[in-house]
Amino acid sequence: MDAAGPQPNQPLWGLPIAIKDLEDVQGIRSTSGSPIFADHIPEEDSLMVSRLRAAGVLIIGKTNVPEFGLGSHSTNPIFGVTRNPYDTSLSAGGSSGGAAAGVATGMLPLADGSDMMGSLRNPAGWNNIYGFRPSAGLVAKNPDGDAWSQGLSTNGPMARSPRDMDLMLKVIGQPDPRQPISRPAYKGMERVDPKTITIGWIRDWSGCFPVEDGVLDICEVALKKLRDLGCKVVEYTPKIAPESLWKSWCVLRSHTVAASSAPLYRDPAKRALLKDAMIWEIERGLKYSAQDIHHAGTIRSDWFREVAGLSHIDFLALPSAQMFPFDAELDWPKTLAGKQMDTYHRWMEVVVPASLIGLPAVSVPAGFGENNLPMGLQLIGKNGQDAQVLGLAQCYHEATKFPQNHPPKTP
Repeated sequence: MDAAGPQPNQPLWGLPIAIKDLEDVQGIRSTSGSPIFADHIPEEDSLMVSRLRAAGVLIIGKTNVPEFGLGSHSTNPIFGVTRNPYDTSLSAGGSSGGAAAGVATGMLPLADGSDMMGSLRNPAGWNNIYGFRPSAGLVAKNPDGDAWSQGLSTNGPMARSPRDMDLMLKVIGQPDPRQPISRPAYKGMERVDPKTITIGWIRDWSGCFPVEDGVLDICEVALKKLRDLGCKVVEYTPKIAPESLWKSWCVLRSHTVAASSAPLYRDPAKRALLKDAMIWEIERGLKYSAQDIHHAGTIRSDWFREVAGLSHIDFLALPSAQMFPFDAELDWPKTLAGKQMDTYHRWMEVVVPASLIGLPAVSVPAGFGENNLPMGLQLIGKNGQDAQVLGLAQCYHEATKFPQNHPPKTP
């Protein structure tokens, strides 16, 4: 870095950032939380990291993740568990749990994360910060592999304010000419008038989502703050069946995981080092037929069309998580609100509606329960409305400032 100071086009000059450990960083051990890559030191940065570096950041290390980013609990055999700064006996969430904890405690001014199944939203809610999943294609991926398939995962920012996330998104939200599926460069969030906004509150999808006591109450208090700003909040139950979305999600997720990780599974020595959830995903993904994947894609498309056709609703709202942070020593919750969880990720189902169709979704801090633990609220925009989603989140932040008013207590 030039000692004379920031150069042109370096809006993040001098900011210390630790990169999520699913991203390659040149010269820094990058493990994906897996023993298979425990000693992996990349020779070059990923595309996103290269853009952050060019913008002037100081890369000080990596942030912890679950193995391969699977599951919303950031623990792995290499670095152990990331604990919640509001109660260190509990989980910080995941897969961007290390990033969320670093931002919440002030160790990082902002952080990158990634989101396939709520990995920017669940830990943001559990750490009283903001996490933003951009529209699919806004943040360009590495130019390798099958560039035509629309992935379920995307990178995005986390911070203690939407304005800070906006600063990072203007750096990483750029197209790449080698990617056929991309969006124009992100120009910055829009100042929105809350009085023109109608929010459809899905709640627990008419009881279909099991939710821990207290979660919906906190979210409704947050929605009242949005009402006080001028937003209209209406009850909304989607026409599509949530079980259909879940089945579509499971097929497409497992297919995606298998497509990228089957070589690890087929190597007996490496398979022995894979976590059970990864083996389960790969084996499921390899069994699906072309017709299975086509049917899942049809459901996905039906849901996209339903949201696109909502002329009377601008944003959707859901809790960022279905439960408060759980015991950090658990691998994943086996029950939720008295209901048995049939997979390692079923307790995270509330994030699927945005993830499945690549909608922009921000988790805003919603407040604290009687247990003094934080919870978040998802505000989900329509396709390509990233600037408006962050603009509404900034209005909310200016009225609440939860991260600034309620930081974690220090010993």
